[in-house]
Amino acid sequence: MSSEIATSIPREERQARPARRSRRLLGVQLLGPLTVLAGLVWAVAQPYRIVVLDRAGQGLWDYVFQAPLLVVVVGLVFAFLVAPGLVEDLEAEERHGSAR
Repeated sequence: MSSEIATSIPREERQARPARRSRRLLGVQLLGPLTVLAGLVWAVAQPYRIVVLDRAGQGLWDYVFQAPLLVVVVGLVFAFLVAPGLVEDLEAEERHGSAR
């Protein structure tokens, strides 16, 4: 004997576990932040490279193009402009590869 009320309760479908990110995806996503961190560590470890702190006869070129700050900018550009597209392509490749 089955009850109409008991059988009309929708079952909760088990949600699939989120797929673990591959090492390649994680590596691509971490390249930008690690590069920014490396630039900041470099700037702290060698503060004499930051011309703003020592203005002895430096021109605009020296203020704009400072190696540790360029490393930080490159890391940010990679993290926000390059990595999302790479991650999307890698995820599509993994989905396409697992569908075979």
